[in-house]
Amino acid sequence: MRIDLSGKTAVVTGSSSGIGLAIAAGLAGSGARVVLTGRDERRVVAAADTLRSTGARVRPVAVDLAADAAPLLEQEPETDILINNLGVYAAQPALEIPDEEWRRYFETNVLAGIRLTRHYLPGMMSRGWGRVQFIASDSAVVIPAEMIHYGMTKTAVLGVSRGFAKAAAGTGVTVNTVIAGPTHTGGVEEFVRQMVPGDLPWDEAQRRFMRDHRPQSLLRRLIEPEEIANMVVYLSSAQASATTGGALRVDGGYVDAILP
Repeated sequence: MRIDLSGKTAVVTGSSSGIGLAIAAGLAGSGARVVLTGRDERRVVAAADTLRSTGARVRPVAVDLAADAAPLLEQEPETDILINNLGVYAAQPALEIPDEEWRRYFETNVLAGIRLTRHYLPGMMSRGWGRVQFIASDSAVVIPAEMIHYGMTKTAVLGVSRGFAKAAAGTGVTVNTVIAGPTHTGGVEEFVRQMVPGDLPWDEAQRRFMRDHRPQSLLRRLIEPEEIANMVVYLSSAQASATTGGALRVDGGYVDAILP
């Protein structure tokens, strides 16, 4: 299967590193012009330079989407593909999460994507083609005891995505969620170090984390960001035209169910 996104523009939020950067690279590698976003201008520009070195057409936009999307929307008022990847997470005991953290997680992980979808979706619908995706997590279905505020936001994303898919019904625009399993990113490495005591070599720390904290995984390893990106690129393509309103799992078999 050859995926060709030539002539398409894709906005990928939270794309200066990790899963977002891998998604941006995958979309650019299939011919799309990609807009990278992130709060840290230096990191976003560096990520764009890295992709440009491979021949990719990219534009970096430094913006805090949880606070104000205007800097992005002014520079990129329209897009063909929107990937709502932005998210924050950290371990915190359930009874110690204050109101302001609940609000921050919801603003960042849920409302930021809602605002962008609300802006970009009408244009996609009027043109008769578009792709919107939300990046969720196995934590949406299997709420982790150590970060229920994060899990709550990812559960909300499943409902938001399904609802927007209904709003776009019959227009040629698809809206889906990708449920990512435990993935090997810099942030997850830090999280693993929080959860696994001792100054262990990374390979051993990862094995212990998967064994003790994610034993449901059938892969028994962390997923690589490029493996998430492969699903996103497919869902962004013309070949995925009949897939909408879905929650597609790239979780390594972590969720012990046939359906989410």
